[in-house]
Amino acid sequence: MSADFLHHGHTNLLMKASKLGKVIVGLMTDKGIKSYKKNYPLISYQDRKKLVSSIKFVKKIIPINGLEYVKTAKKFKFDYFVHGDDWKKGVQSSERKKLIIAMKLWKGKVKDFKYTKKISSSLIKKNIKDRI
Repeated sequence: MSADFLHHGHTNLLMKASKLGKVIVGLMTDKGIKSYKKNYPLISYQDRKKLVSSIKFVKKIIPINGLEYVKTAKKFKFDYFVHGDDWKKGVQSSERKKLIIAMKLWKGKVKDFKYTKKISSSLIKKNIKDRI
């Protein structure tokens, strides 16, 4: 999760994930976000961590330094790796495919939850730019 602008789409995803068990959020570091997006986040990692940790569904936060999904999953051997279904396309899609294969080694599963319509951090940023 990047959570540069925390919104109800994030809480929807975390609520659904909580039904599967304890929620551990992999929160992208500032450099992690920059590694696959154009810019650094507007909100620092430490501040995003404070925001995400305040959500009742979240039990723990771990830093992620880019699209290191397989490396992280192998380290923690998650039962489930949850993500919005937006990663089926774009820069994250190949990492998703690798993750599905890797998690089969310990019978872990990737769960894609339907993305909340009409909301994203990118959309919020665009709307702010359009208003200026």
